[in-house]
Amino acid sequence: MARDERGVTATQDDFASWYQDVVIKAGLVDRGPAKGTMVIRPYGYAIWELLQAKLDAEIKETGHQNCYFPMLIPESYLTREAKHVEGFAPELAVVTHAGGKVLEEPLVVRPTSETIIGEMMAKWIESWRDLPLKLNQWANVVRWELRPRMFLRTTEFLWQEGHTAHTDEAEAREEMMLALGIYERVARELAAMPVVPGEKTAGERFAGAVSTVTIEAMMRDGKALQAGTSHYMGRNFATAFGIGYTSADGREELAHTTSWGMSTRMLGGLIMTHGDERGLVLPPRLAPHQVVIVPITRGTDTTVVAAAHELAAKLRAADVRVHVDDRDQLSPGRKYNEWELKGAPVRLELGPRDLAAGTAVMALRLGAGKQSIPLDELPQQMPRVLEEFQAMLLARASEFRHSRTVTVDDWAGFEAAVASGWAVALHCGRPECEDQVKAATAATPRCVPLDAAPESGRCVRCDAPAAYGKRVIFARAY
Repeated sequence: MARDERGVTATQDDFASWYQDVVIKAGLVDRGPAKGTMVIRPYGYAIWELLQAKLDAEIKETGHQNCYFPMLIPESYLTREAKHVEGFAPELAVVTHAGGKVLEEPLVVRPTSETIIGEMMAKWIESWRDLPLKLNQWANVVRWELRPRMFLRTTEFLWQEGHTAHTDEAEAREEMMLALGIYERVARELAAMPVVPGEKTAGERFAGAVSTVTIEAMMRDGKALQAGTSHYMGRNFATAFGIGYTSADGREELAHTTSWGMSTRMLGGLIMTHGDERGLVLPPRLAPHQVVIVPITRGTDTTVVAAAHELAAKLRAADVRVHVDDRDQLSPGRKYNEWELKGAPVRLELGPRDLAAGTAVMALRLGAGKQSIPLDELPQQMPRVLEEFQAMLLARASEFRHSRTVTVDDWAGFEAAVASGWAVALHCGRPECEDQVKAATAATPRCVPLDAAPESGRCVRCDAPAAYGKRVIFARAY
């Protein structure tokens, strides 16, 4: 398989290999020593921190409180909710020895925290006055992956998980949709990912949930990525863990619970939504360095470097994240290539002639050329340039998704659509039919879009009456 001079596979040759090459070469991650693990390097973690800060603020603004729970969970906790443990059993990592002894009860390394948080909720909730209880945790989780891929599926990853308890179903379902709305805003406004919110079919629902809603995004190879999910758990976990309360009229009731999460998988989605042959393309709102200044020097003259740092200070005062690449061991051309690979939205080139003219040369990561801009105008212009770049990425991704999404009514059209994108089709809703679709095409139902128009008819696969009253998105997925 051919790679360019940077060691990056071309997207048209093998998109999966391109992705693996880019995340390593751009300095986002490295492979961990244990199989399936990853080390998130500073540049990659800086992107996560920017997303995390916005997501954390949104969660807190809606009345949720952050907390932390142990990562080691007694094995018996998971067995209390049958569907839950069945769904996670193949992915569990279990500790059987500690302190040189065999443990009386094995401990599961946290795959998700419904069980341990449910145990604590049962202790903390006594009456209706204690509800709603709205908790959020930032944590790492472990799910044993047989086919790991950096950010997308690794044995250990980072996420937030919200867990809430309510007096009634309506309030809990409202909470489920509130979380989904937060995820949709973060994806669109920060990551410039035009996600589709929808409900999962029964076969794709979270283990132990009554209802699961999701945001689905299209990657540049036409596949789908589940970017965030929110679940109404009904009273399943309340029953298993005794999450009860005394109602206002003195009756003993069980709570309705929810859980919802967004993880470092979003970074994989960001990369595959916007990247190109030259590497990453970062939306300005999630770029660690929104602007990179490359001084072009002559000999030992430090005038240009000093001017570059002075310009950087002025841009920072305009609330722009800026980096001056003043490494003298690399040529300007090498620096240009590196920052293209790393996806910096804007590059400013500043040489002696530019400085004498009172200008800098600006190059956008997806621009069609370069332009000279007066130095004294850059602090005022750059915020607008960055916002326009952010909006352009969202529009570009939206148009790409539109071009690869096909409404189909027959099986031949379905097979053709999911080979390179999304098929929007009527479906009977039966899990066995979903299994047949997956076996034939590797496509799965991604979601029933919330805003889809009402429609009835026959299933595209088995010709049984369609369920849901609207069309379903099918795609191959990560």
